[in-house]
Amino acid sequence: MDCSYFDAGVCRSCTLMGTPYEAQLATKQASAAASLSQHVPDHLWTHPYASRESGFRNKAKLVVGGHPGAVTLGILDGTAHGVDLRECGLYEPGLQAVIPPLAELVDHLRLLPYDVRRARGELKHVLLTHSGTGGTMVRFVLRSTAQLSRIRDVLPRIPEHLPDVRVVSANLQPEHKAIIEGPQEIVLTGANSIPLDVADVRLHLRPNTFFQTNTAVAQGLYEQARDWCAQVQPRVIWDLYCGVGGFALALAAPDREVLGVEIAPEAIASARRSVRELPEGPGMIRFEVGDALDVIGQPGWPAADLVVLNPPRRGVGAELCAELERRAPETIIYSSCHPASLARDLDLLAGYEVGAARLFDMFPQTTHCEVMLLLRRRPASAV
Repeated sequence: MDCSYFDAGVCRSCTLMGTPYEAQLATKQASAAASLSQHVPDHLWTHPYASRESGFRNKAKLVVGGHPGAVTLGILDGTAHGVDLRECGLYEPGLQAVIPPLAELVDHLRLLPYDVRRARGELKHVLLTHSGTGGTMVRFVLRSTAQLSRIRDVLPRIPEHLPDVRVVSANLQPEHKAIIEGPQEIVLTGANSIPLDVADVRLHLRPNTFFQTNTAVAQGLYEQARDWCAQVQPRVIWDLYCGVGGFALALAAPDREVLGVEIAPEAIASARRSVRELPEGPGMIRFEVGDALDVIGQPGWPAADLVVLNPPRRGVGAELCAELERRAPETIIYSSCHPASLARDLDLLAGYEVGAARLFDMFPQTTHCEVMLLLRRRPASAV
């Protein structure tokens, strides 16, 4: 992949830019294998799941800089001045097509970009999510509601200038901190989600919900989980940290009970909508809001044969690992975006051994990757 921004030295976010892609994959594989060497023998790694080198991101997190009428959408440089990256080659074509006209719309609105140096201004970020199934979601991150009326006033013109945009919202982030978004979201359109079809499942993405950055590689994760699930044929699955329900819905089957847990209410609302839209006969699927430890301790939860773990970067942690050790499901599928925290959790899951491992290249041009493991319960005599 070639990048004029990288060549000009204005953006160095893609630390592996210029490295041949096969070399990138080999380096990531070697790094992940080294981080997990105490738990994953070399022969258990299958070939890495590759991505497109460019045009793969379904999200854009754009810092707003410049001044009204001449904004920049991209990043801030070392002096906190805006650097415009509206032609970045990482974005999916449908997402890339939205950014230039959106920048023109922001210029037209005369919204005041937030000045980090002076802690003044209103518009901090523009956050975009694109679905090849259902269009684009646009979120304006504002310091306050002072200029919200300007966005409301232009909404009727959105279909004309940005026909792919389905959802528009304002997120309020009043604090002068390095935090991208705040707790309050104001949805400004009639629609509050965009549909996304992946691995034969329709998901619904809302402003406050998480989905993987690379749709094609997310599909690879779901398909790999299906393959491993087919090997063990579980009757009951727990999907902890289920988000909008991707793994849970991908693993559902007529003779199977699937239970998903997620702390974010908006994500669970999206997952429940996906269940309502399923055809007849997917089996029993239930989603609950709450902390995984609290929810699985409630009466009426059947014991799991298989547990799916897809935690944030920090990993699962000691308490939940101890609870899984106590409950002893036969199989765990663990998807991690941080091999170091995964290694710490594997130390705590001493009752399990790795049966298979695979690297998924969610973030080409960077050192980041996703690793998914199939864990099997050790025989009682070996624990």
